[in-house]
Amino acid sequence: MNDSFGAGGFNTSAAGGGENKAEGVLPLVIQQVLDSTDGGITLFGHQYTMITLVAIVRNVEYSSTKATYQLEDHTGQIDGHLWIDEEGVSSAPSIVPQSYARVVGSLRNHGGAKSIMIFKIDQLSSPNDVTTHLLEVLHARYKGEEYIKRKAEGTFDTNANANSNGGFMETDSVGASMGLTGKQLAVYKAIKSHVSDIGISRKELQAKFNHISPSEMQNIIEGMNQEGIIYATIDSEHFFCVEA
Repeated sequence: MNDSFGAGGFNTSAAGGGENKAEGVLPLVIQQVLDSTDGGITLFGHQYTMITLVAIVRNVEYSSTKATYQLEDHTGQIDGHLWIDEEGVSSAPSIVPQSYARVVGSLRNHGGAKSIMIFKIDQLSSPNDVTTHLLEVLHARYKGEEYIKRKAEGTFDTNANANSNGGFMETDSVGASMGLTGKQLAVYKAIKSHVSDIGISRKELQAKFNHISPSEMQNIIEGMNQEGIIYATIDSEHFFCVEA
């Protein structure tokens, strides 16, 4: 594995114009988090509040209020804190030390020391998930670069971004070649064009297409999932296109 991955050119503070709040969860490596500015996680002008990491849990320490996970990947180390409810340690997820886990959380910066406030942590069952995460980190970077390039070239449609497909000028050819039409094609384009994260959520799709009932949206998503056109990312509620 290339230890230079995620460092240097993958700094999340890369500039790209005015800063905008971005939806979704941004996949990162630890060095990107450590290199972030005090202003938070920013990638090509989009600021993210939610991030996801895949790292080895080197150690776990428990107190009466939280579990602290020492996280390490090939780029660095960082602590992650998970608050524990009234049930105590028994309510914390069971993560075996020296094993890989996927973490979803937000950046915390206290006294110059960065850490992760964990919202969800799950032990990985397959080493393939590590490779998948690295590909997601690259994909987020390249989608961000594509966004900036298209915006500079004037091919970025801000009206489309606000009203339909997340901002990219998409043709119907790819989706149509898969047999998608009408509402299916519209949902496919929205999933495919979602920028700089690891997938669009079911809730976000429903908000974009409020004329589609929740049951019909579920049928559309499940149908494309079964056909291998889209796949779930961090959980069963977030999706990416296979051809994205």
